This record gives sequence, structure tokens and C-alpha cells, in this order.
Amino acid sequence: MTIATDQPSLRQATTVSVVVCAYSLERWDVLCEGIAAVGKQTVPPLETILVIDNNPELLARAESAFPSVKVRANSGRGSSEAKNTAMREAAGTILAFLDDDAVAAEDWLEKLTGPFDDPEVIGTSGNPLPRWKDGVKPTWLPVEFYWTIGCGYRGLPLTTTPIRNPIGASMALKKSVVEAIGGFSPGLGPNMDAPRAHGGGEETELGIRAARAFPAGKLLHVPAAVVDHEVPAGRTRFSYFRERCWLEGRAKAVLSEMVGIGDGLSSERSYTLKTLPTGVLRGVVDTLGGDPSGLQRAGAIVAGLAFTTAGYLWGRLVARLTRRSARHRSDDSGR
Repeated sequence: MTIATDQPSLRQATTVSVVVCAYSLERWDVLCEGIAAVGKQTVPPLETILVIDNNPELLARAESAFPSVKVRANSGRGSSEAKNTAMREAAGTILAFLDDDAVAAEDWLEKLTGPFDDPEVIGTSGNPLPRWKDGVKPTWLPVEFYWTIGCGYRGLPLTTTPIRNPIGASMALKKSVVEAIGGFSPGLGPNMDAPRAHGGGEETELGIRAARAFPAGKLLHVPAAVVDHEVPAGRTRFSYFRERCWLEGRAKAVLSEMVGIGDGLSSERSYTLKTLPTGVLRGVVDTLGGDPSGLQRAGAIVAGLAFTTAGYLWGRLVARLTRRSARHRSDDSGR
């Protein structure tokens, strides 16, 4: 499906609906901080929409605490459906998404939505910076793998540059574009029943579909659009790193099944062939320069790539076996 980018819906006057999706009471304090920060933006939004994913207690508390916010219950289950719920509720022409554990800088919305002055821009992605909840930065965790904690990572462009897909913790999309391609895919992204059962991928998949539907459209990374993304101690453990890499690999396998290997892994090739080897070399050089944790970071890069690749291969195997089983059932039913 290709949709011309000069259609009238892409040239509407710009108004912004900020969207926050939440599912857990454990993030209540930072959620309150994040909602307050949205209210202090240098360019205020038209509205803020908070979608609660199947948590009645959190829904009731949010309705009481945020009278000026549109608080809505998720019409489905999971992160993708929560985003789609917000899309249907939104009055703005731009949807600006912020995680429930992220706090935006005062000029976040101004920087994130500024590029939409160009009518060919269909989306932007901001720069989530880690805010270590315990105040201690893990020295073993390489910046190349900060995506495992939901933050901007080494390998992303340092200037406003076209990219394949946005980062979910801080992104903005034209509502007309999201509507035109049918919203976020419900089968991707975490959900409250099993928030770590999926590696994500809903933003990547949507970005690929948007690029196919709007070939003249631009999706830009905007490093100046900063949010502080809280990183609890549990996410700094190697066990979490291992699991997150494995799940990301599985998510990429699902994505490749949906959009093809070419588009599904286009960004990952450069990252794997250029960014990661450079990171390993940097870790070795740091070690030789007197930083013993450099070798740990180099080792984590190698391990992270191995875990992610294993998850991807496992996911592809599962998909192949599932297709084969489906064909056998179809053949049997036709006899």
C-alpha cells in the first residue's frame, strides 16, 4: 500500500496530543513526575491522554490525581492496543508518545515536533537518556546496548537524521499517518499480563509500514528532544540484559515474518557490522588505558550479540515449525 504524501491530511494545522500508556502502580511516582513535566512544556500540547492497560486500581487513582488529563482505559490489552486507544481519543494532528517511566525536558515537545513544519515529515524520535534510579551507572553495560534499558544508544545519529523507526519512550507521529496504516499491530509490544514476554518491536514495525505507505515521508531522529528515562536497579543486572537481548532477537524474528528480512533487519546490519566491532575495540583500548571495566563492556557486546542472535534464530525456527504445522493441518482437513 502506497499513500501519496501530498494528500490534505498531511498538511493540517499542527496540534499535539501527548500520549502516555501505563500499566503498573510501581511506576506511580515517576508517572506523576512525567505528567507534571508535560504541563510545563515551552510549547504546551493541546491535551494529554493517559491510557491505563487493564489495571482498575491504577485507573481509579489516575482519574482522581489528574483531573486535567484525559484518562482512559485500554480498549484492548497491551502496549500496541493502548496506543491505538489513544489514537482514537486524540484531537491533535500529531501524537507525541512518552513512556510512563520517562520525564521530559521542558523543551522536549518543542524540539520533537519542530520538524513537522516540513510537510514531508511523518514522524520523529527523541533521545531518552538513562536516569539511574539508584544513582549508580553500571560500568559493565556498554552504551551500544542502552537499547536494552529503553534509552538512546551508541550507533544512533548525533544530528537530526532520517531513521527507520522511532524509539517508543519518546516519539511523535502524524495521526493521519497512523490512522491510514491501521495503527499499531496488536501482536507486538509488551502487555500487563507479561510485560517482559515480548521484546517489543511495535514501533519498528509501524515505522516500516509507514515508510512503505508514504515513500516520500520522512521519519527523523531528533537528539535534542530529551527525556530522562528511569532505569531501576533490576534492569542493570546481567540476567536482565541477557533476557532482554534474547527477547529482542525473538521480536526481530516476528518482525521479519511480518515485513520481510530485508526491511526487518535493515538497521541491524550496519549496527552489527560497524557499531559493535568498534565498541569491542573501544572496550579493549579502555582496558589498556587503565579502565578494567572496558574489558567487561567488550565482553558484554559479544555476549549481547550472541544472545540476540540466538533469540532471532529460535524465533525463526518456531515460525517455520508453526507454518509447517499449519500446512499439515490444512492438508489433513482437505482430505
